[in-house]
Amino acid sequence: MKKYTKLLTIAGSDSGGGAGIQADLKTFSALGCYGMSVIAALTAQNTCGVTAIYPVSAEFVKQQIDAVLSDIGADAVKIGMLSTPQVIETVANTLDNYKVNTIVLDPVMVAKSGDKLLQDNAIDALITNLFPLATIITPNLSEAQVLTNMSITNRDDMLIAGKKLLSYGCQSVILKGSFYKDDILPDLFVSNNQEPLWLESARIDTINNHGTGCTLSSAIASYIGQGKSVKEAVKLAKIYITEAIADGAFYKLGKGKSPVNHFYNLWK
Repeated sequence: MKKYTKLLTIAGSDSGGGAGIQADLKTFSALGCYGMSVIAALTAQNTCGVTAIYPVSAEFVKQQIDAVLSDIGADAVKIGMLSTPQVIETVANTLDNYKVNTIVLDPVMVAKSGDKLLQDNAIDALITNLFPLATIITPNLSEAQVLTNMSITNRDDMLIAGKKLLSYGCQSVILKGSFYKDDILPDLFVSNNQEPLWLESARIDTINNHGTGCTLSSAIASYIGQGKSVKEAVKLAKIYITEAIADGAFYKLGKGKSPVNHFYNLWK
C-alpha cells in the first residue's frame, strides 16, 4: 500500500487564493504531498490588500489540530499567520502534546500590501512559545528587524540577525533578502551546527509576488516531509519559488499584485 507525504498547514485563509492556507495547499500539491489545513484566521483579501481579518477562537483551532493529528498525522507542519497570543500558545501546546518534531514557522506579520496581520502583543508569544519548537523559521528582512530589534541593511547585518534569531531557540533560519533593491537577491541559511549558506537569485522584474513567503515555507516543509535534510530542502525550495515567480510574471490576475504560479512545473 502506498503512503502519502502528509503536510499540515496552520495559518490564515486568503479569500483571493494567492497566499495563506490556499498558497500552502497549492504548494503541497504541486510538490507531490497530501495537504491538510487548520484555519487560524479568516481574511477578506485580494490582490490589492486585506480589508478585514476575523480571528478563529483558540479552542476551535485546537479542535482542528486534534481532528487531523489524532487520525491522519503529519510528516511536517507549516505554521503561518497566527494573529493572537491565545492562538499561538494553543498551537504550541497542542503540537508539543502530539510530539510533532518537524515544524516550519513563517512568522507572518505584514502582508505584501502592507496590511498588519499580527497583533503587537503576539510577537513575544511567538518567540517564547513557537521558536523553541521550530525546525526552521523563515522571516523576511522586515520581520527579522522586528524580531531582533535591529536594523538590517547589508549582509553582515543579516549574519548577525540570523545568529540572534537562533539564540531564541529555533534549530535553523532562512532569512529572506528579497527586500533588497539590488539585482542579486541574497537569502541566508544559518543553523546551529552548519556553516552559513548564501542562496542567491537574480531579481525578476515583476510585481506578481503575492504569496511568495507562504509558498517558500510550504515548499521547505514539503521537501523535509519527503525526507530531505533541512539544508537540502531550503535549496530545493529556493529553486521552486524562483521559478514560480518567474512563470507567474507572465500572468495577470486582479488589479494589484498577482500571485506566483504554484503549478508552473505541472502546466508546462
